[in-house]
Amino acid sequence: MKRSTDKERKSKVEKLNAIGIALSSEKDMPRLLEMILIGAKIITGADGGTLYTVNDEKELVFEIVRTSSLKIGMGGTSEKQVTFDPIALYNNDKSPNIQKIVVYSALNDKTINLSDVYQTTEFDFSGPRKFDQQMNYRTKSMLTIPMKGREGKTIGVLQLINKLDRNSKNPIPFSRRDQHLAESLASQAAIALTNKQLIDSLKNLFDSFIKTIATSIDAKSPYTGGHCKRVPELTLALARAASNTMDGPLKDFNLSDQERYSLEVASWLHDCGKLITPVHIVDKATKLETICDRIHLIDTRFEVLKRDVEIKKLKKLLAANNNEEAKVIEQEFQNELCQLREDRELIRKCNKGSEFMVPELQNKIRQISSRSWRNEKGETVPFLTENETENLLIPSGTLTPEERNIINDHIVVTIKMLKSLKFPKEMESVPEYAGGHHERMDGNGFPLGLKREQMSVPARIMAIADVFEALTAKDRPYKEAKKLSEALSILGKLKQENHIDPDLFDVFIHEKIYLSYAHEYLDPDKIDIDDPSEISGYPFD
Repeated sequence: MKRSTDKERKSKVEKLNAIGIALSSEKDMPRLLEMILIGAKIITGADGGTLYTVNDEKELVFEIVRTSSLKIGMGGTSEKQVTFDPIALYNNDKSPNIQKIVVYSALNDKTINLSDVYQTTEFDFSGPRKFDQQMNYRTKSMLTIPMKGREGKTIGVLQLINKLDRNSKNPIPFSRRDQHLAESLASQAAIALTNKQLIDSLKNLFDSFIKTIATSIDAKSPYTGGHCKRVPELTLALARAASNTMDGPLKDFNLSDQERYSLEVASWLHDCGKLITPVHIVDKATKLETICDRIHLIDTRFEVLKRDVEIKKLKKLLAANNNEEAKVIEQEFQNELCQLREDRELIRKCNKGSEFMVPELQNKIRQISSRSWRNEKGETVPFLTENETENLLIPSGTLTPEERNIINDHIVVTIKMLKSLKFPKEMESVPEYAGGHHERMDGNGFPLGLKREQMSVPARIMAIADVFEALTAKDRPYKEAKKLSEALSILGKLKQENHIDPDLFDVFIHEKIYLSYAHEYLDPDKIDIDDPSEISGYPFD
């Protein structure tokens, strides 16, 4: 008999050690809490139990409830949520609510081992009695253990109910050894729980930090506001769809939880290098804008030219010999005024930028720049400076090649910034994910000119998300948001031109990633397509 008892004790100690090891490696909080309670039930032979945690409102919250004989399982990994209200540690008058045994245990850091709760008057057991009546159950033995975390602070309570006799299955008292084993488990569990809470709080701090950085980037310019928020949503949606693909080229692609989190961080920080990009370039809404929009200076010059042609007309009229000559002079004047108005409107139009400036407009700008005018010093100078002409001739957008290079440099800075951060080993891919969103599958992207096979799938996912967000964004300074059909057609052409990953594009279309995003972020009048077969300009395979 003694050998059997020794063997049983050894088995329980081994189970306790195994549970302790498992607790130290568990990262999921609900599963961790469930392991604590189930482990305690196993080593003590308890029929039921509850695990409580202390919240910020000084309440004991029901986290996990299990009763084997009644087949009750709430909280943890079960689909059924715990519906019981939290138990306040203190009454309304601030006095301790010590009539509740779990509160008494928590506040006094004391284990309470009762052989029969119905024989105890020290605590209020009206709740268990009511439960017993409703469920035809008999709560008898009860073991309540406080869980202490860092600095001796109670972070929860472990409560076990009805140790069952191995033969009769009737409730019997928890032994002193049961209590020691449960207290040992509670101590290990408290350490694991505290560590998990600490890790979670640090993760929450890190997440809020990266989102603050992203928000500050978006806030830096009214023309890219929300970009750093929208790109992660597109990125993660496409990543989930690609991971769920069961056939085709992406059937073997799968993101672990850690890889998914790394991709999320990368997508939030993909433009962090823009923190050092000059504001006047980020905010360059028109071609002539620097600190201010120089279109107003050119407007003034047109007024000067208008004045000059008026003076010239008056001088000619004074020298005119007859009415016919005066009519010719007046007509010439009106023609010149008309030309000035047309040239002025042309420059205003070109100043706004566009996705493509036709050569005819560029030639007209050059003709206007060849004019001359007298400046405030009385000097005759070209109507447009070289810099003004260069800016007005920008073929697409509002940035010169030099300014575009400065903007593009944010990718280089992003990679440097992210590589300088001491990411844990499992997140070392963040710089690569974030730094690849302007690479092209044909190797003609930047900053590294990587080809498709040199890029990870997550980096290629980010490239599609970044392009689609830009196409549909309604806050760009030089263009309106594309209609959904236009954006998808352009994306399809980018696939054909080997700009974006073709397999990921197919998933993006087949799974209609674009549609849920459009309903959330696009104006209703821009959502003009639903089915992939409607995409114009792209023969979908």
